[in-house]
Amino acid sequence: MANTVFVEKLKNAFSEMVVYKDLKKSNFFSAISLPSFMRDYLFKKFQNDEGEFDMEEMRDFIDTYLPRKEEWIKIKDRIMTDNERVKLLTRISVDIDISTQKTYFELPDFGLSKRQTIITPGIWAEYREELTAGQEVWGVVEIGYYPPNGDDKDGKIMLTSFKNFCPYTVDLEYYKDMRNEFTLDEWIDLILGAIDYNAAGYAERKYKLSMIKRLLSFVEKRLNLIELAPKGTGKSYLFGRLSRFGYLLAGGTISRAKLFYDKAKRTQGIVFHNDFLGIDEIQTVSCNDYGDMRSVLKTYMEDGVYRGDAWSGSSFAGIVLLGNIDKEEMDKYGNLFANLPVLFKESALLDRFHGFIEGWDIPRMNEELKICGFALNSEYFTSIMHQLREDFTYRGIVDYLVELPDTPADTRDTEAVKRIATGYLKLLFPNVRRPEDITPHDFNQYCLKPAVGMRKIVLYQIGQLDSEYRGKNMPKFSVKGMS
Repeated sequence: MANTVFVEKLKNAFSEMVVYKDLKKSNFFSAISLPSFMRDYLFKKFQNDEGEFDMEEMRDFIDTYLPRKEEWIKIKDRIMTDNERVKLLTRISVDIDISTQKTYFELPDFGLSKRQTIITPGIWAEYREELTAGQEVWGVVEIGYYPPNGDDKDGKIMLTSFKNFCPYTVDLEYYKDMRNEFTLDEWIDLILGAIDYNAAGYAERKYKLSMIKRLLSFVEKRLNLIELAPKGTGKSYLFGRLSRFGYLLAGGTISRAKLFYDKAKRTQGIVFHNDFLGIDEIQTVSCNDYGDMRSVLKTYMEDGVYRGDAWSGSSFAGIVLLGNIDKEEMDKYGNLFANLPVLFKESALLDRFHGFIEGWDIPRMNEELKICGFALNSEYFTSIMHQLREDFTYRGIVDYLVELPDTPADTRDTEAVKRIATGYLKLLFPNVRRPEDITPHDFNQYCLKPAVGMRKIVLYQIGQLDSEYRGKNMPKFSVKGMS
C-alpha cells in the first residue's frame, strides 16, 4: 500500500478523481467482465472517504443496471408487453440517416442494432450533445417501446433518457500542472496505480518503466509497437480492459473488412473508431489474402490512410502486436520474429513498426502487483491519455531537443525515435510546455535513450529475416544542450 504522504499528496492534487481500489478483494468484477473504467465508476459511487463500501448495495445496483446478456429477452418482454421503461448502464452509439433525418442507436453489448431502434426528435434535442461526444459513450440508458405508427410500420425500442456516467470534467491543463507537485518516482507510482498496479510490488524502477512502455500507444497517434512477453504478464488486461478508447482483437482470422472498411455493410472498421488496435495471440493470426492485407497495412502504417475500389478512409490508431514468448527465447539478440505469423514476416511491413517492448522485463502478475489503496480513477486517466494524443506541442519540443547526426539518418528511424520519445514525454513529463522545462539529462535518460533502444531492436530483428537490413546501424541521436 502507498505511503501516507503520497496518498495525501494524491488526494490534494486530484480530489474527486481519486478512488480506493482493492483488486485483491474485488475479483467479482472480473466475473461480470466489467472494464476498469466502469469498475472505478462503481467504486466511486458506493465507497466512503475511507474507501469502504457496502458490497450488497453494489451488488443490487449491478443486478439492476448491469443485467447479463441472457436476460435481454426478458428485458424486451418487459418493455413491449408491460410497457415498462428499463435503465441499463452500458455503452451506446448513435447514427443519423441523412435521407430520412431520423436518428437511431445501438447497444453493442446486447446486440441491439439500429434497425430495431429509434430516437424521437424531442429526446434527440435533449441529449444529442452527450450522445455525440464520441463514437461510443457510456452511461445510464433508459429505453422503452415505440409502437408501430403511420411512419414506422414496425415497433421499435426507443431511447427515453440518457445520463453520462462520467462524474467529472477532464481538465488537461490542470493535470499537466499537477505533475509539478510530484517527484518522478512518485509520478511513476501514480501512473501504475491509475492502471491498477501496486507500485510497491516492483523490485526496481526499471520494471515499472517497462510496464509504462505499454502506454505509449495510448498517448501518441499511429505509434506501432510489437511486444513479446511471457504468459501472465497482463498484456490482454491492459490493452483490452483498461481504456474505452482502444480495441483488443484476440488473434484468429483478420480481414480488411474487419480492420479497415466493410464494403458490403459500408461501415468503417476497427482502426477508424479507436486510438489503438491491439492484436493479441499474434502467433495465431491468419488471413485469406496475405498480399492484399500486407499492402493495406503498409500503406496505413506509413501514412494513416487506407483505400480500395470506390472507398477510402484515414485514422490515427496505432497497431500493437502482442505475443507470448518462451523463457529460452527471451533474448533481443536472438531471432525473436521467427515465430511471427506469415502475414508479418516481411521486412517492409515490419519496418513500419516503430519499437519493440521487451515484455520479459515485466513481472508476471501476482497478488502483490494488484493495487490495494487510493489511486487515480482509470476512466479519468485513460481520458487524459486520449486527450494528450491531440497535443502537438510535445512533438515540437522533441523536434527541438533531438539533434540528428551529421550523416543522413533514415527517415523511418528518425520518425520512430521521435514518436516514441514524444510518448514518453507525455507520460512522464506532461508539465513540460517548453524545451527549457526539462533538463537535457532527464530528456535523454527517460525519453530519447529508451526510444532509440526500442527502435534498435526492431532493426536488428528485421536484419535476422532480411539480409538487406543486416548490420544496419541506428543513427546517433543526441540532445541539444547536453555536454
